[in-house]
Amino acid sequence: MDKSRLQPALYGGLVIGVLSALPIVNAGNCCCCLWVIAGGALATYLLQQNTPYQVTAADGALVGLLAGLIGGVVAGILSIPLHAVTAGFMRQIMERIIANNPDFPPEARDALERFGMASGAGLVISALFNIVISTVFGLLGGLLGVAIFKKKDLPPPPPPGTIDVPSAPAQ
Repeated sequence: MDKSRLQPALYGGLVIGVLSALPIVNAGNCCCCLWVIAGGALATYLLQQNTPYQVTAADGALVGLLAGLIGGVVAGILSIPLHAVTAGFMRQIMERIIANNPDFPPEARDALERFGMASGAGLVISALFNIVISTVFGLLGGLLGVAIFKKKDLPPPPPPGTIDVPSAPAQ
Protein backbone atom coordinates (compact mmCIF):
# COMPACT_ATOMS: atom_id res chain seq x y z
CA MET A 1 0.00 0.00 0.00
CA ASP A 2 1.53 3.27 -1.05
CA LYS A 3 1.51 6.45 1.00
CA SER A 4 -0.76 8.27 -1.45
CA ARG A 5 -3.70 6.07 -0.39
CA LEU A 6 -2.78 5.42 3.22
CA GLN A 7 -2.61 9.04 4.35
CA PRO A 8 -6.12 10.00 3.11
CA ALA A 9 -7.47 6.76 4.60
CA LEU A 10 -5.86 7.60 7.93
CA TYR A 11 -7.37 11.10 8.02
CA GLY A 12 -10.80 9.81 6.99
CA GLY A 13 -10.53 7.03 9.57
CA LEU A 14 -9.67 9.47 12.33
CA VAL A 15 -12.73 11.56 11.46
CA ILE A 16 -14.89 8.43 11.51
CA GLY A 17 -13.42 7.14 14.76
CA VAL A 18 -13.54 10.36 16.75
CA LEU A 19 -17.03 11.43 15.65
CA SER A 20 -18.39 7.89 16.13
CA ALA A 21 -16.97 7.58 19.65
CA LEU A 22 -18.13 10.89 21.12
CA PRO A 23 -21.22 10.30 23.28
CA ILE A 24 -23.70 12.83 21.84
CA VAL A 25 -22.12 13.43 18.44
CA ASN A 26 -22.25 9.71 17.59
CA ALA A 27 -26.03 10.04 17.22
CA GLY A 28 -25.26 11.29 13.69
CA ASN A 29 -24.51 7.68 12.78
CA CYS A 30 -28.20 6.90 13.34
CA CYS A 31 -28.81 8.79 10.09
CA CYS A 32 -27.50 6.18 7.63
CA CYS A 33 -24.04 6.00 9.24
CA LEU A 34 -23.48 9.69 8.51
CA TRP A 35 -20.00 10.03 10.03
CA VAL A 36 -18.74 6.82 8.44
CA ILE A 37 -19.91 7.78 4.95
CA ALA A 38 -18.55 11.31 5.44
CA GLY A 39 -15.16 9.93 6.50
CA GLY A 40 -15.00 7.66 3.43
CA ALA A 41 -15.93 10.57 1.17
CA LEU A 42 -13.32 12.76 2.89
CA ALA A 43 -10.66 10.12 2.24
CA THR A 44 -11.62 10.08 -1.44
CA TYR A 45 -11.54 13.88 -1.59
CA LEU A 46 -8.05 13.95 -0.08
CA LEU A 47 -6.91 11.23 -2.48
CA GLN A 48 -8.24 13.22 -5.44
CA GLN A 49 -6.40 16.34 -4.26
CA ASN A 50 -3.09 14.43 -4.16
CA THR A 51 -3.47 12.63 -7.49
CA PRO A 52 -2.71 14.14 -10.92
CA TYR A 53 -5.31 11.84 -12.52
CA GLN A 54 -8.99 11.19 -12.00
CA VAL A 55 -9.62 8.90 -9.07
CA THR A 56 -11.19 5.65 -10.23
CA ALA A 57 -14.09 3.98 -8.47
CA ALA A 58 -11.76 1.19 -7.37
CA ASP A 59 -9.36 3.69 -5.76
CA GLY A 60 -12.25 5.46 -4.04
CA ALA A 61 -13.69 2.19 -2.78
CA LEU A 62 -10.30 1.05 -1.49
CA VAL A 63 -9.48 4.28 0.32
CA GLY A 64 -13.03 4.42 1.76
CA LEU A 65 -12.78 0.80 2.91
CA LEU A 66 -9.46 1.51 4.63
CA ALA A 67 -10.87 4.68 6.22
CA GLY A 68 -13.85 2.69 7.53
CA LEU A 69 -11.57 -0.02 8.92
CA ILE A 70 -9.30 2.52 10.62
CA GLY A 71 -12.33 4.46 11.88
CA GLY A 72 -13.94 1.35 13.34
CA VAL A 73 -10.77 0.47 15.23
CA VAL A 74 -10.29 4.05 16.46
CA ALA A 75 -13.93 4.26 17.59
CA GLY A 76 -13.60 0.93 19.40
CA ILE A 77 -10.47 2.07 21.22
CA LEU A 78 -11.85 5.51 22.11
CA SER A 79 -15.21 4.14 23.25
CA ILE A 80 -13.62 2.14 26.10
CA PRO A 81 -12.48 5.11 28.22
CA LEU A 82 -15.53 7.17 27.20
CA HIS A 83 -17.78 4.32 28.29
CA ALA A 84 -15.95 4.06 31.61
CA VAL A 85 -16.62 7.76 32.24
CA THR A 86 -20.30 7.73 31.23
CA ALA A 87 -21.36 4.25 32.44
CA GLY A 88 -22.62 5.40 35.85
CA PHE A 89 -24.67 8.21 34.35
CA MET A 90 -26.20 5.88 31.75
CA ARG A 91 -27.03 3.29 34.44
CA GLN A 92 -28.87 5.96 36.46
CA ILE A 93 -30.88 6.98 33.39
CA MET A 94 -31.87 3.37 32.66
CA GLU A 95 -32.87 2.79 36.31
CA ARG A 96 -35.06 5.90 36.24
CA ILE A 97 -36.72 4.80 33.00
CA ILE A 98 -37.47 1.36 34.45
CA ALA A 99 -38.66 2.73 37.83
CA ASN A 100 -40.94 5.38 36.29
CA ASN A 101 -42.52 3.04 33.76
CA PRO A 102 -44.69 0.37 35.39
CA ASP A 103 -45.50 -1.13 31.97
CA PHE A 104 -41.83 -1.92 31.28
CA PRO A 105 -41.72 -5.60 30.22
CA PRO A 106 -40.04 -7.88 32.77
CA GLU A 107 -38.16 -9.66 29.96
CA ALA A 108 -36.58 -6.38 28.87
CA ARG A 109 -35.72 -5.56 32.50
CA ASP A 110 -34.00 -8.94 32.89
CA ALA A 111 -32.10 -8.48 29.63
CA LEU A 112 -30.86 -5.04 30.72
CA GLU A 113 -29.67 -6.46 34.04
CA ARG A 114 -28.08 -9.53 32.44
CA PHE A 115 -26.33 -7.65 29.63
CA GLY A 116 -25.51 -4.63 31.76
CA MET A 117 -24.34 -1.43 30.16
CA ALA A 118 -20.83 -1.87 31.64
CA SER A 119 -20.36 -5.40 30.34
CA GLY A 120 -16.87 -6.01 28.96
CA ALA A 121 -18.12 -8.67 26.56
CA GLY A 122 -20.78 -6.26 25.32
CA LEU A 123 -18.11 -3.65 24.59
CA VAL A 124 -16.01 -6.13 22.62
CA ILE A 125 -18.96 -7.40 20.60
CA SER A 126 -20.09 -3.84 19.94
CA ALA A 127 -16.57 -2.84 18.81
CA LEU A 128 -16.30 -5.80 16.41
CA PHE A 129 -19.74 -5.07 14.99
CA ASN A 130 -18.78 -1.41 14.63
CA ILE A 131 -15.61 -2.32 12.71
CA VAL A 132 -17.55 -4.43 10.21
CA ILE A 133 -20.28 -1.84 9.70
CA SER A 134 -17.75 1.00 9.43
CA THR A 135 -15.77 -0.90 6.81
CA VAL A 136 -18.83 -1.48 4.63
CA PHE A 137 -20.21 2.05 4.92
CA GLY A 138 -16.73 3.57 4.55
CA LEU A 139 -16.48 1.78 1.21
CA LEU A 140 -19.84 3.23 0.19
CA GLY A 141 -18.66 6.67 1.31
CA GLY A 142 -15.54 6.28 -0.83
CA LEU A 143 -17.64 5.46 -3.87
CA LEU A 144 -19.91 8.40 -3.14
CA GLY A 145 -16.83 10.60 -2.83
CA VAL A 146 -15.66 9.52 -6.30
CA ALA A 147 -19.01 10.55 -7.77
CA ILE A 148 -19.01 13.89 -5.97
CA PHE A 149 -15.34 14.95 -6.11
CA LYS A 150 -14.28 13.59 -9.51
CA LYS A 151 -12.43 16.29 -11.44
CA LYS A 152 -13.54 16.28 -15.04
CA ASP A 153 -10.61 18.32 -16.36
CA LEU A 154 -8.00 15.72 -15.30
CA PRO A 155 -6.89 12.93 -17.63
CA PRO A 156 -7.88 9.37 -16.78
CA PRO A 157 -5.23 7.31 -15.02
CA PRO A 158 -2.75 5.43 -17.23
CA PRO A 159 -3.29 1.69 -17.74
CA PRO A 160 -1.67 -0.60 -15.15
CA GLY A 161 1.98 -1.32 -15.80
CA THR A 162 2.64 1.97 -17.60
CA ILE A 163 6.00 3.51 -16.76
CA ASP A 164 6.14 7.29 -16.68
CA VAL A 165 9.31 8.44 -18.44
CA PRO A 166 10.08 12.15 -18.05
CA SER A 167 10.83 13.97 -21.28
CA ALA A 168 14.32 15.28 -21.94
CA PRO A 169 14.87 18.97 -21.18
CA ALA A 170 14.74 21.26 -24.21
CA GLN A 171 18.07 22.73 -25.31
